[in-house]
Amino acid sequence: MRNPVGAALIFGVFGLIVGYLIFGRAGGDFVAVTDLVRLPDNIFQEFGQAFRGIREIRRNILISGAVGLGVGVMYSALRRR
Repeated sequence: MRNPVGAALIFGVFGLIVGYLIFGRAGGDFVAVTDLVRLPDNIFQEFGQAFRGIREIRRNILISGAVGLGVGVMYSALRRR
């Protein structure tokens, strides 16, 4: 896998999946992916998401994906040599 974009995408998606499996729980159950993707429509949904910790969960999952993306770029760069 010498293409840095392809490696970055594959590792980035893998990082998102692993991040969801690690951080995607709230109250013992996994948070629905649609709750993570959709932004709140009104103030009541925003308060509900803040109470459940959806913002922190979303942030941690996105950080995991970004780390995976970086690992993919580094992997591709090291494989080039």
